[in-house]
Amino acid sequence: MTETIFRLSPVALEHLAARAALPREKADWRADGPAQRRGTPAVAVLIPCFNEEAAIAKVVGDFRAALPAAEIYVYDNNSTDRTAAMARAAGAEVRMERLQGKGHVVRRMFADIDADIYVLVDGDDTYDSAAAPAMVRLLRESRLDMVSAARVMPQAVAYRRGHRFGNAVLSGMVRRVFGGGIADLLSGYRVFSRRFVKSFPALASGFETETEFTIHALTLHMPIAEMSAAYRNRPEGSVSKLRTIADGLRILREIVTLIEQERPLGFFSFVMAILLSSALALGLPVVIAFLHTGLVERLPTAVLSASLVLLAFLALGCGLVLDALARGRKEFRRLAYLAVPVR
Repeated sequence: MTETIFRLSPVALEHLAARAALPREKADWRADGPAQRRGTPAVAVLIPCFNEEAAIAKVVGDFRAALPAAEIYVYDNNSTDRTAAMARAAGAEVRMERLQGKGHVVRRMFADIDADIYVLVDGDDTYDSAAAPAMVRLLRESRLDMVSAARVMPQAVAYRRGHRFGNAVLSGMVRRVFGGGIADLLSGYRVFSRRFVKSFPALASGFETETEFTIHALTLHMPIAEMSAAYRNRPEGSVSKLRTIADGLRILREIVTLIEQERPLGFFSFVMAILLSSALALGLPVVIAFLHTGLVERLPTAVLSASLVLLAFLALGCGLVLDALARGRKEFRRLAYLAVPVR
């Protein structure tokens, strides 16, 4: 029987000895996050804000009461009022993000903050903080990567019909293409695992970031859930930053872009079907006339129809190539997700 002996250099031995001498609190400390003992998850409440002076203090206070052990971070996105001062006075840690747009703020928050569980909520006091403990508990007990709050709105809530209709249409599109049971695609109240946050690419710049959350989770087949949470009117003096048509078009564009990136074969097959249908509609009368007379009576139409057929099969070829590339990207993102340790 042979015996394997591992020898460490003096430098390595000194490093291990120094690490062993550290107190547990120091050994478990993580940059830019709260020190936590093993077995106690670090919870961070992330609140992106732009001109929310009327609501932010109450939001911070409510989430402090709902999650007493959590660290609360408010990211001010170039507010021109006293949002930052009010949040700081309420006990939150306030930071700045100069790039305008919620997507930029989310990207900065996810990069800066180190925690085990992340609670993301808007700073307009429209979401119920009392739902946060149940959402966190569901995430932990079921070992999920995302819990999304489906907004429940009483009749008294002045939620614009355009927003309701747009949310229903966009949510239906995502469910049809990517599957999953997310009913409220545009909810800004979510709880994430560390794995989700640290593997999320955060490429959006504005309110379409909520769409990116859902499609990222569905594409990688992450374990997710949705639970109901009360939704209420903004407080007096608070003004919505949403623009129904402009932001709806941006979200629609984001969905189409993500479909093209994540489901290229289906996307380009749809393009192929449109081109082939157009080619047949234009070219079939020309072919029928040729069979009867032996002459090509409408040469430009025949050339156009043949060109559309070529473009259709070119679209199919692009779809096949991009589908192989998308699969490689998906495998890479899955490995990046699995590389994040579970705490």
